[in-house]
Amino acid sequence: MDNQYIEREVKEKFERISSIYNLVALVGPRQTGKTTFLKKLLSGPDSSYISLDDPDARELFDADIKKFENQYIKDYKIIIIDEVQYGKDAGLKLKYLADKHKNKKIWITSSSQIILSKEVLSWLVGRVSVINIYPFSLNEFLISKNQKEITPTILQRNITEHVIYGGYPKVVLTEEREAKKTLLKDLSETMILKDMAKTFSIEDVSSLEKTSRYLSNFIGNVIIYENISREIGISFQTIKKYLDAMEKSYLIIRLQPFFNNKLSEVIKHPKLYFVDTGMRSAIANQFPISLEKEGPLFENYILNEILKMGFTVKYWLTKSKAEVDFVIEKDNEIIPVEVKITPTVGKVAVSFRSFIERYKPKRGFIVYYKGEHQEVEVNGCKVLFTDILGLQKVLIKSSE
Repeated sequence: MDNQYIEREVKEKFERISSIYNLVALVGPRQTGKTTFLKKLLSGPDSSYISLDDPDARELFDADIKKFENQYIKDYKIIIIDEVQYGKDAGLKLKYLADKHKNKKIWITSSSQIILSKEVLSWLVGRVSVINIYPFSLNEFLISKNQKEITPTILQRNITEHVIYGGYPKVVLTEEREAKKTLLKDLSETMILKDMAKTFSIEDVSSLEKTSRYLSNFIGNVIIYENISREIGISFQTIKKYLDAMEKSYLIIRLQPFFNNKLSEVIKHPKLYFVDTGMRSAIANQFPISLEKEGPLFENYILNEILKMGFTVKYWLTKSKAEVDFVIEKDNEIIPVEVKITPTVGKVAVSFRSFIERYKPKRGFIVYYKGEHQEVEVNGCKVLFTDILGLQKVLIKSSE
C-alpha cells in the first residue's frame, strides 16, 4: 500500500490552469503530496526538479539568480522549484524567471502561506495562479481504501478512521494504527520544530509546543488572544505571533465570522480549527476509538471537507449565543450548515431557525455522522439532513 499512488482531485484544475499560466504555485501543508503530484506530470529529459530545501540550490537561488537560471532553467521546458518559501526575494526572482521564460512551464510549491504574502504576490500579479492542495479528501481516502460500494456502515467506518488519523497520504496508506500515530507525531514535530521555528524565527520552541497542545483542545472555540495568553501564561504578542505562524504553516484555520455590518450584536472574532484532524490527534496525543463523543472533532472534519470542495466558509454567532456552525458563501448565495453526530430526525435547532429568519437562505444542511436522509422546510428554506457525501453531491452538482 505504501507505493500506491492516488490520483489527486486537483489534477484537472491544475492542468487547465497550467495551460493558461506559465507560472503556477501549488501550495499546502508539508507532505500532502505536492512534489509527488507534480513529478507524476513530468515526462522526458526536458524537465528539471530543484528544491530550495537543499542548501546548495537555495544558496545559488539567493546569491545569483542568473547562475541558478543557467543551471536549472535554461535547458528545460518544465521546471519544478520546490519549497520556494525558503528562498530570499522569491517574488522578484520568480517574476524575472517567468517574464524571461514565457515559453516554459515553471511550477513552484510552498508549504507556507508566506508565498501568498503581499510582499511576494505584489511582484507576481497577473503572472501566477495559486492552487491549494490539502491532505486527502474523503473521496480520495475512499479510493485509497478501494471502497466501491458505500453503505452507511462502510461510510461511518471510513469516516471514523479519516477523522481520527487525518488525510496525510503516507498516513492514510499505512495500515497499522501505531505506525499511523508515529508518522503523525513525527510530522507534527517536523512542522513545529523545523518549519515554524525556522521560517518564523521562533526561538522558544517549548512555548510554541505548549500553545499548540492548548489549541488542540480548543477546536471550534472563539479566539480571544488575551484569554489564551492569560490561561497559558504567554504574552499576548507572542500568542498572536504563534497563531500567525501556525496558520501560515497550514496547521490551523482561523475561521472568520459571517456578519452584516449593521448587526453589531454578532461576534466578530475568528474560531479555531485544524487543517487536518489527524494532526490535531497527534498534537493532543488523543486518538479516540469512536466519534460518538467527538462532536467538535467531527465538526472540524466537516469544515475541512467543505474547504476541499473549494468553497468560502464562515461561521455565525451572536452575542445572545445564537449560532450556526458554518455558512457557505457560494455564487452570491449563503448556505447555513449545522454539524451533528446524531441529529434528532426532522428537528431544526432554534439558532438555525433564527439564521433562516434573518437571512432568508433558500437551502440549508444538517450534516450528520449517523442519521436518516430527510428534507424539511423552515420559513421557505429547504433544510436537508444528509451525510458529507450527500452535501458534496448537492453542492458540487449545483456548481456545474
